[in-house]
Amino acid sequence: MVQIKKHHQTLVFVLFLIILLSLTSKSGSSSSSESSKNRKHHFVLVHGSCHGAWSWYKVITLLKSWGHNVTALDLAASGVNQKQALELKSISEYFEPLTKFMASSVGESQRVVLVGHNLGGLAISHAMEHFPHKISVAVFAAALMPGPMLNIPTINQEDQGYKKKRPLLDNYYAYDEGPNKSATRFFFGPNYLATYLYQLSPQQDWNLATTLVRPRKIFSDEDMINVLALSHTRYGSVSRVFVMTENDHSVDPKFQRWMITYNPPICVVEISGSDHMVMMSKHIELSHNLQIVANRYD
Repeated sequence: MVQIKKHHQTLVFVLFLIILLSLTSKSGSSSSSESSKNRKHHFVLVHGSCHGAWSWYKVITLLKSWGHNVTALDLAASGVNQKQALELKSISEYFEPLTKFMASSVGESQRVVLVGHNLGGLAISHAMEHFPHKISVAVFAAALMPGPMLNIPTINQEDQGYKKKRPLLDNYYAYDEGPNKSATRFFFGPNYLATYLYQLSPQQDWNLATTLVRPRKIFSDEDMINVLALSHTRYGSVSRVFVMTENDHSVDPKFQRWMITYNPPICVVEISGSDHMVMMSKHIELSHNLQIVANRYD
């Protein structure tokens, strides 16, 4: 009888220990999960063609509300940057605000999450080559994504095949050096913006864009090849993530997959129901995925 009682007491004690260990494990797992969720990052957001830092206003608001540090930059002759498109002689001057920021505002021991949209993919690629140690991960959101084995002329040639299928509508080119010279500037028209960039975005965001977009300087292939000479050792050392936009009528999803095939990133995120302006039409999904990517690769 005594032996049975002792055995019962031992069994109760063992069960108590199992339950205690289980609760401790769950508590630790929950704490670890919460810690990962609450990790703070510095996101640097780079806009696309003809746009500016203003295009990120929804993403900025969300990321900051989650406790992150966020910097949205205006590239040269964009947003509120005081330079004019015709003043830019090289694409390196277009990148200059980002280059200066990475050089002087990001410490040698700090790392940021770089996010580029559309043409902003070229700007962050340039930064990856020059400041790889300061970047934890680079995110290409429906962005041009060159690489050591994939240069800009090749990308542009492939992209033109898709663009030719779309009417120019009210977009237009300026020939500031004369009608027999190459085009010098590109302008988005409001109808084109509504049809091909903002077709799934709220009306107010399209209205905002029609008042704030600026002309873009057109740079030569030779200049872009020289400035965007990307290496495996520097550019290639930075983790890359590509964000695909399912209903993009500007950067065709097939073209996005083509870039992914010829310059594979470490991860591909697909956002369904998004037009080209993913930060407008699907800002919550984009912001959520940016946080996940930052936690995973920082």
